[in-house]
Amino acid sequence: MTTADAGGDRLAPGARPLVDALSAAFPDLGGTVTDAVEARRVLAAAPASAKSAPPVGAVEERVIPGPVGAPDLPVRVYRPEGPRNRSHSHPRPTVVFFHGGGYTLCDLDTHDATARTLCAESGAVVVSVAYRLAPEHRFPAATEDAYAALCWAAARTRAGGLGGDPGAVVTAGDSSGGGLAAVAALLARDRRGPAVALQVLIYPVLDAGQGSDSYTSNATGYFLTAAHMRWFWEQYLGPDGDGTHPYASPLRADVAALPPAHIVTAGCDPLCDEGAEYALKLRLAGVSVTRGHYPEMFHGFLGFPRILGDARAAMADVAEVVALAVRGRKISGDVGGVTG
Repeated sequence: MTTADAGGDRLAPGARPLVDALSAAFPDLGGTVTDAVEARRVLAAAPASAKSAPPVGAVEERVIPGPVGAPDLPVRVYRPEGPRNRSHSHPRPTVVFFHGGGYTLCDLDTHDATARTLCAESGAVVVSVAYRLAPEHRFPAATEDAYAALCWAAARTRAGGLGGDPGAVVTAGDSSGGGLAAVAALLARDRRGPAVALQVLIYPVLDAGQGSDSYTSNATGYFLTAAHMRWFWEQYLGPDGDGTHPYASPLRADVAALPPAHIVTAGCDPLCDEGAEYALKLRLAGVSVTRGHYPEMFHGFLGFPRILGDARAAMADVAEVVALAVRGRKISGDVGGVTG
């Protein structure tokens, strides 16, 4: 019996068919599918989604230096259309974007539409990063890759190679990528690295403890399940990994002196509560936070703006706070959705 069967469906009416289709195509992680290679094969064989892919000014495939002693990192650089792409007189943000997939699945292609939309709507240069995946490369490989990509993007921005505003470097990501965006900001603070103007955390993975109320209330029936998340954490940490480490679980970190944050949460998502708790923790530490909360949405909803009005609204809010980073304006309060 699913959560939706047991307690009534809390999804927006238009979201249920989409969730059912996504769930049917997704590998049964931790059940019939326990091997990451097989999970990737199942995901690759799934039908193409209805994600929209708006045009941008230019797309460039690059390879950048990875962490010391580690392989180079593929990245995909998206540049916006229009005058911002032709003239340095129109400064724009640089967004370092990390895709989701439980630290184990997905790649630059699965999140191409999201990166394009963010580029087109915010006017930012978006650097999408192909970090190393677990279980072949367990924690902290992905975090070190994320920080290396941030350092490269910030240096290239300062040197004019990306055409962005050096004072408007943003970390962003969805799901596990949201966790990496948070960790990249933590590492930049702790290592006295690049200045980060904003962190955008879209239904982020923030706590290996998996003990929040939303893990129970949204355990099944809404695409991402609690069982999926247990499997993802097993792949990422391995048998000896430390899930309490703040770079694995940013919710356990000291969050003082971090950059402003915009956090997107979905009410029908096992990760909802940890996103809300991180927003509160940041605020209590004096960090400016906006939060867009969408009670009738599910994990991954942002990728379907052609189908879901909440996805369009959430992306518009993300694009707005990213665009504001170029002017150095602090953000506070809440935007979009239903706050909480």
